[in-house]
Amino acid sequence: MSLALYGHPFSSYTQKVLIALYENGTPFEFRCISPETPQHSAEWLRRWPLRKFPLLVDGERDVVETSIIIEYLQHVHPGPVRLLPADPMAALDVRFLDRFFDLHVMNPVQDAVAGALTGDAVKRQEGLALSKEKLERAYAWLEGQLPGRTWAAGTEFTLADCAAAPSLFYADWTHRISESFPVLRAYRARLLARPSFARAVDEARYFRPYFPLGAPDRD
Repeated sequence: MSLALYGHPFSSYTQKVLIALYENGTPFEFRCISPETPQHSAEWLRRWPLRKFPLLVDGERDVVETSIIIEYLQHVHPGPVRLLPADPMAALDVRFLDRFFDLHVMNPVQDAVAGALTGDAVKRQEGLALSKEKLERAYAWLEGQLPGRTWAAGTEFTLADCAAAPSLFYADWTHRISESFPVLRAYRARLLARPSFARAVDEARYFRPYFPLGAPDRD
């Protein structure tokens, strides 16, 4: 049985894994979770009742949580692009940055999205205000970390960049990265130009009208 990935193309965490798969040209079957594919949803929930995606299926093995999926792919289905360095300390730096983008960039975006999805104007504004406060701190920290680096951890594209790409993509839609963060803005632009992420962005383009905060007419 070939690899199968359950998820949705507009999902940031699905995109994170798609980037890793595209980077290495890893063959897989994408099984979109949507009302139009109830068979995929049923199988996904049977395998992972916690209702989180993406889910990677490799034969009889189910692999969940994006960072674990990407590390699993490197161990079991390696390709030419090594997304976690062989050196333990360098790998630790990459894992830290991966966690930073998930926890301190993507999570605040999800707070704002969750507030908007309630349909309550007050909760929408509260979610946005909290998100903007957290994102501004994250942007400032990243601006100080990225000078001299092509990618998040240095010269090589890694797991950290797989996390950064969708995180910064949607974060900029939620609270625009201002001109006072030129290094971070340039890094986001490099991520958008990376073929693996550009492909993921294009595959999700159809779903932009569903972004609850309103998708800007850019990217």
